Amino acid sequence: MTEPNEDKMPLTSHLEELRKRLVRSLAAVGIAFMACFFFKEDLFRIVAQPLVSVMPAGSHLIYTGLPEAFFTYIKVSFYAGLFVASPFVLYQVWKFISPGLYPGERKFVVPFVTVSTLLFAGGVSFGYFLVLPSAYKFFLEFTTDFLKPMLSMREYLTLTLKLLLAFGVIFEIPVFLFFMTKIGLVTPRKLARMRRYAIVVCFIVAALITPTPDAFTQCMMAIPMIVLYEVGIVVSKLAVRRKDADDRETS
Repeated sequence: MTEPNEDKMPLTSHLEELRKRLVRSLAAVGIAFMACFFFKEDLFRIVAQPLVSVMPAGSHLIYTGLPEAFFTYIKVSFYAGLFVASPFVLYQVWKFISPGLYPGERKFVVPFVTVSTLLFAGGVSFGYFLVLPSAYKFFLEFTTDFLKPMLSMREYLTLTLKLLLAFGVIFEIPVFLFFMTKIGLVTPRKLARMRRYAIVVCFIVAALITPTPDAFTQCMMAIPMIVLYEVGIVVSKLAVRRKDADDRETS
């Protein structure tokens, strides 16, 4: 079996390396945050578009406290900066952990990070373009002649970020199942046997996460989860085949 790097670093060297990577990552996020803050209004308009597209004519967002708008813009700029700086941050994480990996493991890190990032972005896009407009349209259907919505920008941003994060994490199911297969917690056969239970869990999770009680919005979250679970079974089979091939090469 190929051994990892035999050069042992003392604890102080590990801590110094960690400090260097953290400082660089924080600096990158800080620079990206400051750059994004110049476009804070445009960024908030983009985030607010799923709601704006279904708001009644003449409606608008409000802020109820003097500092609310300022801190909302800070929050939007921070998350945007974190997204912009994420490739550099992931690179710093990779540089820190790579000396402790086997050569065979190192070659999978870049594809793993790339696929994870693309799946997360796909989940966020799915929620942003397809789910949020229908969910917010449902809420606004309760508007009447004497009942008008007064929508706080802070509350809207909090709810939207929560849902987009949930969709991003949900789309990581294939990666999660791949990892569980690699460490031996699950097998493709076990995942296939658990399919009926997984479908029930998907609908339960969708009912808990989605902000609307309508079946359409919940299905918009549950159905992708079920599809991703099936994809995860295929990925699990590939992980088993790869593991068997590596075992034959090292035996």
